[in-house]
Amino acid sequence: MSTPDRTRPAEGARPAPPEGRYGRARTRTPRTWRVWAATLIALAVGGTVAYVAYQNLGTAPIEAQRLGFTEEPGNAMEITIGVNRDDPGRAGVCIVRVRDISGSESGRKEILVPPGVGEVSTVIKSIRRPVTADVFGCSYDVPQYLSTP
Repeated sequence: MSTPDRTRPAEGARPAPPEGRYGRARTRTPRTWRVWAATLIALAVGGTVAYVAYQNLGTAPIEAQRLGFTEEPGNAMEITIGVNRDDPGRAGVCIVRVRDISGSESGRKEILVPPGVGEVSTVIKSIRRPVTADVFGCSYDVPQYLSTP
């Protein structure tokens, strides 16, 4: 029975290179400052995205919904909207619009929502026969021509 030769590498294993021939072996250590910098950048970007998303997609300080609409003679439509706001003591402005049968906007109007009022009705004139009315949006930035003196 023969004893295994310990100087030869095992079958299928790579032999070790001669010492000193290729220099010192590199050890792969993670660069901790790079890891920390990447983490901080990722947190900053994530925080910025979350803040912008909250500002754009979060609850609006003033918003309205259509409560009803009725067709009026002469290519006009009356719309009634309900307004919810975080400060009922402030005046607001809402843009309402009508659409024709093709879905195109055929009339638009800005309406003043006085302080303390939660429901407003108005008539919107249209260039074609309107089939629906809706709220485009609301804001606290009331234009001077709409504000009461």
